[in-house]
Amino acid sequence: MVRHIVMWRLKEEAEGHLKWDNARKVKSLLEGLKGKIPGLLRLDVGIDFSRADSSADLVLFSEFENRAALDDYQRHPEHLKVAAFIGQVRTDRFLVDYEV
Repeated sequence: MVRHIVMWRLKEEAEGHLKWDNARKVKSLLEGLKGKIPGLLRLDVGIDFSRADSSADLVLFSEFENRAALDDYQRHPEHLKVAAFIGQVRTDRFLVDYEV
C-alpha cells in the first residue's frame, strides 16, 4: 500500500474568493474523487483550524493499492481537473509519498 500526503498553503485571495472559501472548494473537489479512480482506497481532506505560522491550510491524506495506482491517479483526467484548480489558488505545496 502507498500513502500519498499533500499539504498546501493557499493564497489569501484567488479566483475571486477568499482563502477559506477556496479551502472548502478544494476539499469538496478532492472528496468528489472518491469512487472515481481505480486503486484509490482512502481519501481524507482536512482544513487547518490552528492557523499557526508553521501550519499548512489544507491537507490530503490518501492511500493507494500500489505505486502504479498512485501513478494512474496522477494522470487521471478527474484528478487533473482538481489539480489545475489547486494550482490557481495555492502558494506552496508539500508532498510525502511512502509505502507501508
